[in-house]
Amino acid sequence: MLLPLLAVVAGLALLVWSADRFVDGAAATARHFGMPALLIGMVIVGFGTSAPEMVVSALAASQGNPGIALGNAYGSNITNIALILGVTAVISPIAVQSQVLRKELPILAAVTVLAVWQLWDRDLSRVDAWILLGVFAGIMGWTIFQGLRNKGDALDGEMEKSLNEHAMPLGKAVFWLVVGLVLLVASSRLLVWGAVSIAQSLGVSDLIIGLTIVAVGTSLPELASSIAATRKGEHDIALGNVIGSNLFNTLAVVGIAGTISPMAVGAEVISRDLLVMGLLTLSLFIVCYGWRGRPGKISRYEGIALLACYVGYNVYLASSVFI
Repeated sequence: MLLPLLAVVAGLALLVWSADRFVDGAAATARHFGMPALLIGMVIVGFGTSAPEMVVSALAASQGNPGIALGNAYGSNITNIALILGVTAVISPIAVQSQVLRKELPILAAVTVLAVWQLWDRDLSRVDAWILLGVFAGIMGWTIFQGLRNKGDALDGEMEKSLNEHAMPLGKAVFWLVVGLVLLVASSRLLVWGAVSIAQSLGVSDLIIGLTIVAVGTSLPELASSIAATRKGEHDIALGNVIGSNLFNTLAVVGIAGTISPMAVGAEVISRDLLVMGLLTLSLFIVCYGWRGRPGKISRYEGIALLACYVGYNVYLASSVFI
């Protein structure tokens, strides 16, 4: 039991560190090749911060642990909205200025509905997985198009400032890109092994482990980058991290895992986890979109409410295991 626990702790620490190096290297490399700042923020950084979920879920699916694959993706979405945005809003209320992000909010809501509809029959087939990946490719194409059209967007200015602060030579950028990716895979293998071993030792389902320990661990890059962005007043980057990550998780992470290994889905995933994820996504859309000329904003009180939802959800998960 001690060795798997050490493996989880070491795997999470290395995963967070390598993901940070990978994102910095990828963003700086893209910058050297002339990619617009807005696209780097929406595509490169979004992909990079979701790389831990992607690698962990793919490895879990290939090793016959679908619960960790699904729990990691949906648990990370819940963590991103309730914990990460809750914490960042308590530190500093999040004002939504980017028109691009306002356009992505309804897309995230629609993608969440698609996920619920696909899993309603309690099965994720390869056809379902390829549909998710197809939708993901379409959204990425639309994102690139929007990024090229909205160069004066608020997110563009914030990303430009952030990239200038983390500029590095091309050779160094490529080095961290490659090293970060290699360590991502290695740390993910260590984390999955430790998580599965702990689940087996405690007699807990790998879904619960995926929804809690693994989901929080793989969401740490988003937490760190969102808090850092919010403290600098870069609110749109903080929100963009979460929206982009949740789109990646719901479409690419689950899609990749499903193409590797189709999986049966427990009833509790639909009635508990997808329900919570759907309600949180809906609340995010309502609060951040803005209505009747009122700008979107997550206040401190709303941040506290999100944190309360996160605590309540995890208490319910714990009660389902130990009671």
